[in-house]
Amino acid sequence: MFQLDFKSRKTIYEQVVDNLKELIIAEVLLPEEKLPSVRELSKMLTVNPNTVQKAYRELEYQGYVYTVTGLGTFVAIPKKTAINPAQLEEIAGRIKNDIKELYFLGLSVEEIEKLLLQLIERRGENI
Repeated sequence: MFQLDFKSRKTIYEQVVDNLKELIIAEVLLPEEKLPSVRELSKMLTVNPNTVQKAYRELEYQGYVYTVTGLGTFVAIPKKTAINPAQLEEIAGRIKNDIKELYFLGLSVEEIEKLLLQLIERRGENI
């Protein structure tokens, strides 16, 4: 499914969240698709089941998945209308930091704008 970097500064749970979000956003995991059980994913990734459970809870809080008791965890259908303001603020903060880094690396406003437009056109996929 995906690899974890056990030497990363990011916690394992954050890596699980980020990797699953990436798979959902890239439509590798489709709406209504069942995710592996906590036990299955923890075995696949060789991590503690509590870590996977925490990641699933976070993804549910963020609206990426939902859980049906007794059936499992499923990819949520994207909701275009309900934007979580805290989540939007967090994403905007990350974008702002990335733009600052691009300035630091010497890119001009025009180059950054061109890069952002290319990313938007490709829905965030590689340029």
